[in-house]
Amino acid sequence: MNRQEFLSPRSRYYGNFKPDKLVFNANLQEFSQQISYICNLQTAGKLTAEEAYQKIKTLWKQLKHSKKELKMGENSF
Repeated sequence: MNRQEFLSPRSRYYGNFKPDKLVFNANLQEFSQQISYICNLQTAGKLTAEEAYQKIKTLWKQLKHSKKELKMGENSF
């Protein structure tokens, strides 16, 4: 296991395979990893609560945009 694999572990995708679902799953895992980093930085006092909130809000918008770009609607699951 290299450093990148240790710092950003990935789980395999268990759902019905479709390329868009696989991409969104990867995006979702990246989102959750970044949220974890932000929460840890805020807890350690390296980020203010407002900075953490703004970063999380930006990441959420990026994830929503990703879902929209992949044309994943409510019926795609």
